Amino acid sequence: MDAVEGVLVPESELVFKASRSSGPGGQNVNKLNTRVTALFDVAGSPSLSGDQKQQILNALSTRMDKNSVLHVASQKHRSQEANRRAAAERLQQLVREALKPRPVRKKTKAPAAARERRLKEKKHRSARKQQRTGKDWSEG
Repeated sequence: MDAVEGVLVPESELVFKASRSSGPGGQNVNKLNTRVTALFDVAGSPSLSGDQKQQILNALSTRMDKNSVLHVASQKHRSQEANRRAAAERLQQLVREALKPRPVRKKTKAPAAARERRLKEKKHRSARKQQRTGKDWSEG
């Protein structure tokens, strides 16, 4: 298990909120709060280093509120407990993905043949368009 795989958010740092789920489920949907949202305060987490917090904030900014609390909801299952497990699992997965090191892109030069092809195609397209106008652009 490498360092990234070892970093897991402790269950004690997660807050769970239940609400009514949408979709099919008969009377279950109307009566029970089966949708579960897992909340994780990234900025206030003692289990993450400053760099890890910044990585998570940058990578998952669209899933956070203005207080840097990460929200992950689950309503796939019919029971609250199953949705709670699914939300916690998904949150762990998102945090692991955010902490994975991204490979640095090496800049490369376009091959000379590709540049020549592009310029040849541009000249060809230009000539075709000039033919369509019916004017002779070579005479000035």
